[in-house]
Amino acid sequence: MKELIEVLAQSLADHPEEVTVTETEKDNEIIYELKVAQDDMGKVIGKQGRIAKAIRAMVKAAASRTDKKVTVEIGQ
Repeated sequence: MKELIEVLAQSLADHPEEVTVTETEKDNEIIYELKVAQDDMGKVIGKQGRIAKAIRAMVKAAASRTDKKVTVEIGQ
């Protein structure tokens, strides 16, 4: 799952070397924190958050086999 988020973000970013994804697991939830360069924030979020929503939808679909809630947070 972590690799999926990295590949998606790196393909969108102008600075793919600055893309990092950290995974935190709490109780019944997995939180992925995606960090990108300041210049790439708009590209990863997209107009009206459409790209961010699409990334979250893809991750939720990939995680549907697990019984855990999956969250993707985007920051710098």
